[in-house]
Amino acid sequence: MFTDYTKIIIKSGDGGNGAATFRREKYVAAGGPDGGDGGNGGDIYFQVDKDKNTLIDFRYNKKFKAENGEKGSGNHCNGKYGENLYIKVPIGTVIKDAQTGKIVADLSEPNQTELILKGGRGGRGNSHFATATRQAPRFSEDGEKGEEKEIILELKLLADVGLLGFPNVGKSTFLSSVTAARPKIANYHFTTLEPNLGVVKTKNGDGFVIADIPGIIEGASEGVGLGFQFLRHVERTRLLLHFLDVSGQEDRNPVEDFYAINKELQKYSDKLSKRKQIIVANKIDAIGDDTERLQQVEQLAKKENCELYKISAVTKQGVQELIDYVSKTLKTLPKEELVEVNEKVIYTLEERKDQWSIKEEDGVFIITGKAVERLMGRVNIEDNESMYYLQKSLKNMGIDEKLKQLGIHEGDTVIIAGWELEWFE
Repeated sequence: MFTDYTKIIIKSGDGGNGAATFRREKYVAAGGPDGGDGGNGGDIYFQVDKDKNTLIDFRYNKKFKAENGEKGSGNHCNGKYGENLYIKVPIGTVIKDAQTGKIVADLSEPNQTELILKGGRGGRGNSHFATATRQAPRFSEDGEKGEEKEIILELKLLADVGLLGFPNVGKSTFLSSVTAARPKIANYHFTTLEPNLGVVKTKNGDGFVIADIPGIIEGASEGVGLGFQFLRHVERTRLLLHFLDVSGQEDRNPVEDFYAINKELQKYSDKLSKRKQIIVANKIDAIGDDTERLQQVEQLAKKENCELYKISAVTKQGVQELIDYVSKTLKTLPKEELVEVNEKVIYTLEERKDQWSIKEEDGVFIITGKAVERLMGRVNIEDNESMYYLQKSLKNMGIDEKLKQLGIHEGDTVIIAGWELEWFE
């Protein structure tokens, strides 16, 4: 089964907690704090695997989690780092944030590896918090929690040439005649239910990849018929062969078909609609005396300034001439990045961890954000020294000043990352 779209949940590893321990040895008085740091949680990477060609592995396995870091221990022993998780995907996989729809990574290069989620940082042991005035800190940091996100995996086939056309115009027959691919062929609509790839070997030893895209009809860009899931495969091609049936067997107007499909391409992507096209008038062996449709296609090619090739995929008439021209044309087309520029990655799932915000509700000041969540993980609210550390950190982060600007008074309630505290100057 060819699977080209799926949603999964990924979670990076939690950081291990730091240790709050003290050195205890015979004849050593006041040995001091010796708590080790927790290990960092495992990161999540996505990696291209040349042996994979679909996303079928993700059909039933929907959740992936990296290993947690181990907690620290006494005698300055740090916890073990969590093992990183490498998720293998086929080349051409695009990773998107399910919540925002933004592209996170475009895995279109052999052996490409991308870091998608970083693991939580391990907490520091109490030995880090010893100062000249606080020589026996009884608190340590908890490790940061790993990030959990739902992401979309989309597979976009990497082909040089894409075959366009309404159902039953002979694309699959053409693919089977010029490559070793063996797509299902029958005389009914939507025989092709999934994209097929084939490699063409030319006489001079060159080669290129052709993708037979399932029939695209009116409304495909809105999901009609087989839907826009197949339009994504056209995006990666450099050249389009637009097949038109000039035999009249389907009683269709080839000119109307040409404009209908191009309208769907334009709706889906303006850049895709401008991709170079070659018009292929297929089934010329079945024309007989009725040449009206062929004449209409000839006028269409002249009007749209497109090259026209008249072929029969069944008898192979004109097929070799078309292949030779395609091979020659591909050498003039750059292998540019075909993903839309405004979609290009430079986006990460990991949110900034220095962000915080304050809002007031009925006289209660609520502080939220990754920065304060991480801070509260370091604090033992039962320990006076730890609470002093909290107050100092709030001041250094600018939260203290912001609360005063908002008009906080002594005795007011402050909620920090779910902890309810009373404000004192």
